[in-house]
Amino acid sequence: MGREEQIINERVKKIEELKRDGINPYPDKFDKKNSVDECLKTKLGGKVKTAGRLITKRDLGKIAFAKLRDGTGDIQIVFQDEKTPDKIFSFFKKFLDAGDFAGVEGEIFKTKTGEISILVKKIELLSKAILPLPEKFHGLQDEEEKFRKRYLDIIMNPEVRELFVKKSRFWQMTRNFLTEKGFLEVETPVLENSAGGAAATPFKTHHNALNSDVYLRISMGELWQKKLMVAGYEKTFEIGRQFRNEGMDMEHLQDYTQMEFYWAYADYKDGMKLVEELYKKITKEVLGTLKFKTHGFEVDLGKKWVDYDYTSLIKEKTGIDIYKDDEIKIRKKLDSLKMEYDKRVDKWRLIDILWKYCRKNISGPGFLINQPVELAPLAKRNTEDNKVVQQFQVIIAGTEMGNGYSELNDPIDQEERFKEQMQKKKKGDAESMEHDKSFVEALKYGMPPVCGFGFSERFFSYLVDKPMRECVIFPLMKKED
Repeated sequence: MGREEQIINERVKKIEELKRDGINPYPDKFDKKNSVDECLKTKLGGKVKTAGRLITKRDLGKIAFAKLRDGTGDIQIVFQDEKTPDKIFSFFKKFLDAGDFAGVEGEIFKTKTGEISILVKKIELLSKAILPLPEKFHGLQDEEEKFRKRYLDIIMNPEVRELFVKKSRFWQMTRNFLTEKGFLEVETPVLENSAGGAAATPFKTHHNALNSDVYLRISMGELWQKKLMVAGYEKTFEIGRQFRNEGMDMEHLQDYTQMEFYWAYADYKDGMKLVEELYKKITKEVLGTLKFKTHGFEVDLGKKWVDYDYTSLIKEKTGIDIYKDDEIKIRKKLDSLKMEYDKRVDKWRLIDILWKYCRKNISGPGFLINQPVELAPLAKRNTEDNKVVQQFQVIIAGTEMGNGYSELNDPIDQEERFKEQMQKKKKGDAESMEHDKSFVEALKYGMPPVCGFGFSERFFSYLVDKPMRECVIFPLMKKED
């Protein structure tokens, strides 16, 4: 019999004995009065009543120690002859193990080593753990197992717990900022008849009740939120999950959280100002500073944000003139740079891959502007140069950290661009957009000038300098055999 199997058998026997003694090892509730953090701040001699998981247990005979953990921190609990009632001390020794949830009552004191602790007067078993916790120093070594059993990763690693507290603050600050600026939070459909609002490959499923194929959304309700602009709302935003059936890497996942806002009577320049303010507020809230190191870059969001011209930067970094050079020359350049690409896509998609090569060495902070109209089917043309659009992308630490533009509200221009996208899709470009006739119809009723912008949890992952997958509390895993 292995060590783990022996532990499991011993704990099952304890459960059986408890039940025979009329004690429920899984009671309904516990009247918890104090968090661990509150206990640590209680004056010496103060009475407390708290609960949490026992992380460790040490029995030294006449004195015993355990570490109790709740959502606010850890505190030592102490059992001592002549100070802890004998019945309570014996119960702890016999029935409680590391991993169990327990409720304790006692008084705050300091040990000889100066550690704030609870001298236990009462203890109640709240949930008997059958499986033992991972060993403290070995823990979960396999990366896949960490993600699959994230609850154990969080139990054993307080820094992982703190990561998701920070992520909650990240999205809460986003929500608070936009709400304070007068934006209305809305909810738009997750299932759509056509996947619109972005250039991406969708997940497809079947809706039995409607007997219709539908798609999981690839944008945070872009076309729906713009229909709300048609309806007369002037500021909307949504935070939710979106889905793209594409590759996984350090900064890409198939399902992730995204925010998008839409702002009537504003253009992309207004959006750039608002976004810079938003990013600074979020970063200060999550990190406490505007300076941070991430993915090999040193970033300071307090610096002046730079505007990067799409065409000029590609010419400077690669020698390619995106308007004069042909597809053959661009392919050769990509091959020489060892950049992978789908041979079926057109010149403009190849140019965008070239831009991504140029982007990876830019620390930022700044905005990419003047993107070609061929790459932005939903953005308004620049009135000074109709070959480019009024678009801006946030560039930080070599990657795109958000995307926005002055929204196209000319229904005739929009319909033509959708038709061009459909031609590309027929030629094999899976990321080209569908022709959304209902959206064009809405535009024909009139939509005011609008600035739209969105960012995903990639921004958070860069703030904490981790791959996106590590920043998802329960990432999607392959099904176990």
